[in-house]
Amino acid sequence: MGCGTSVTTETQGKKVETGAAGLQESAENLSGSKDEAVKTTTPALTMKAAVLIQRWYRRYMARLEMRRRYTWNIFQSIEYAGEQDQLQLSSFFSFMLDNVTQLNGSGPDLISQLLDPLVDPWLDRERCYDQIPVPESYAGPRLSFPLSVSDTNALLSAFKEQQTLHARYVLQLLYETKKLLKQMPNIIHLSTSYINDITICGDLHGRLDDLLLIFYKNGLPSAETPYVFNGDFVDRGKKSMEVVVLLFAYLLLYPDYMHLNRGNHEDHIMNLRYGFTKEVMQKYKTHGHEILQLFQDIFSLLPVATVIDGKILIVHGGISDQTDLDFLSSIERHKLKSALKFPRRSLEQLDIGQSCRQAKRMRLTDASRPSSSRSQSKNQRNQLTPSLRKRQRGFSRQDSAASSSSSSSSSSSSSICSPRTPSCLSPRPCPSSPSMPYTINVLQVPFLDSLSSVPPPAPPPHDREWKQIVDILWSDPKTQAGCSPNTFRGGGCYFGPDVTQRLLLQHGLQLLIRSHECKQEGYELCHGGQVITIFSASNYYEEGSNRGAYIKLGRELVPRFYQYQVSRTTRKLTLTQSRVRVAEGSALRALKEKLFTHRSELVTGFQQFDQNSTGRLSVSEWAQVLESVLRLDLPWRTLRPHLCRLTADGSVEYQSCFEDMSTGIALPMVAPNLAETLFRYRTDIEIIFNIIDKDHSGLISTEEFRHTWRLFSAHLGVDIDDRAIDELARSIDFNKDGSIDFTEFLEAFRVVHKLDNKDQPLKCS
Repeated sequence: MGCGTSVTTETQGKKVETGAAGLQESAENLSGSKDEAVKTTTPALTMKAAVLIQRWYRRYMARLEMRRRYTWNIFQSIEYAGEQDQLQLSSFFSFMLDNVTQLNGSGPDLISQLLDPLVDPWLDRERCYDQIPVPESYAGPRLSFPLSVSDTNALLSAFKEQQTLHARYVLQLLYETKKLLKQMPNIIHLSTSYINDITICGDLHGRLDDLLLIFYKNGLPSAETPYVFNGDFVDRGKKSMEVVVLLFAYLLLYPDYMHLNRGNHEDHIMNLRYGFTKEVMQKYKTHGHEILQLFQDIFSLLPVATVIDGKILIVHGGISDQTDLDFLSSIERHKLKSALKFPRRSLEQLDIGQSCRQAKRMRLTDASRPSSSRSQSKNQRNQLTPSLRKRQRGFSRQDSAASSSSSSSSSSSSSICSPRTPSCLSPRPCPSSPSMPYTINVLQVPFLDSLSSVPPPAPPPHDREWKQIVDILWSDPKTQAGCSPNTFRGGGCYFGPDVTQRLLLQHGLQLLIRSHECKQEGYELCHGGQVITIFSASNYYEEGSNRGAYIKLGRELVPRFYQYQVSRTTRKLTLTQSRVRVAEGSALRALKEKLFTHRSELVTGFQQFDQNSTGRLSVSEWAQVLESVLRLDLPWRTLRPHLCRLTADGSVEYQSCFEDMSTGIALPMVAPNLAETLFRYRTDIEIIFNIIDKDHSGLISTEEFRHTWRLFSAHLGVDIDDRAIDELARSIDFNKDGSIDFTEFLEAFRVVHKLDNKDQPLKCS
């Protein structure tokens, strides 16, 4: 047994030995053949691998770029749609001002106070701010006037530490700023003869971190470091008050080296929607109204343009084919408090109710027509070309020219905000009836979702002055030649390279620098390098969505660009893919909310194509309905995988567009049509109720609620009877004390995402 074991072991040892020797020999042979193969095939394999990697990388980057572009388009479309909503809300204010003398039965009308505010007698008193005591417990900066460098340094330190400047010092700062601005011309002329560089910054929108980073990288304002800030200091961001206080403080300290242009958000009506009004009232509950009133005066006194060495023009928005810098220098800019204040027209002139009822009857008639008629209408809609669909959204250039030639002015860039064609006036067909013939003999006034036909308004007094300011503050450049109304944004115009060239030659200029548009890299050149857009608010749409930038100009007048990005989490988003994914998720969430708030209109449009009630549509029909209802000009086919499901045969299940969203707090007593109206106009209602809630307690009386809603529903043309409004008021008066907690009301009408996982990766097909 032992021998056997011994033999076996020995045999195994021999086998192992033999196997090892053979393995070594095989390895040597394999190594030799492998070396020979590598020597003969390495170049071909390397090239093939490189081509495959390059092809994969190009496809990957192309898909990433596609996602980045449609994400950007979603953000911009929704942003500009919000600006259109604000313009339409302003028409509602004008409607109330013209047709309602008292909102609550006593005292001046609130909307009248908004559009034509009465000056508080307290503000007219000499040094009224001295009457405001500063308690000893106040730990913030204590300013002394005239300001010194130590005062501005104290402000910087305080704001970095999240401290709030006392109302007494805010009011005195605003008084001094107003006094200084009154002495300034409409157009500031600067020279580089005695300085090294001038720094030009774009929109800040309440981003204090961006402003502090600019000061850190470039230096604080001084005689050696002059600045031009090109408007839109406030709104959207949470630190608008701190930003504008710092800018005004440095303006007072260095009036020859700190320069501020007015932007379209330096407007008290814009501030109602985009947050500055709310921010001021929250931070200064006692003296907030006085502070806002002073801001309104100061914003209207800001210069509208800056010219450097007679060669470089700096304006916030842009120009039009009617921009005249000489005329712009002579207007009384302080009289134009807001570009959103429309000419007054009576209810009889606008005929709101009748036009809305007619539009509603047309929709009902279309829905009740025989299937053959609907099929014919369906075919007509299917035959719409992309250019015709775009034409439905606003003017074509030829129509614009025709319309302007029939008006008192010869401008082809009829500003939507201008008095001749007020902000929400444009000759376009009703969007709810895309097959209607396109006519321009009347103006269609969009009152939120309803349109009213009115004759073209007569030019009010200061028509030309109004238009000059509106075009400077609201316009955008375009690649095509000519000048046309900016129907997408809702105000100003689109100006082409020929318009830029003409203005530069007319005034002996070389370059136009403007802001007003967010750019992914913080800046952009167009019109052959003659127009530069500069935007200084980084992460504007979402963390990592864009960089901020500023420009430095020396005596040679050659622009040098400096980029940056501010965020505590940006370091985590170092990869382009991560930045795109986060921004894409935020954009798609906003777009889905837009779909949800237009659910009934979308479903009605879907059902017009789905005559057999299958719940399915072709992708092209689905995309056509979305564009006709939302009018966002987005690549719907590309976005389809993120918005709805497909069936096995490639059809769209259109109800799946709304599956991953729901409402906030359920209010069973609210009628469905009223609920959807509340969802859609939630922001507008919040603005109106904030006007009513003077003390910003968050409570309004049920009677104020009823009265305002009756006006609002009449203005919208929505058939909501008084009983439904009363039931709504009772249902949200939770403690039955006769007051409505508006915070709870807004929470009830908020869109909730069921699958709210921001970090979840999104698939892209």
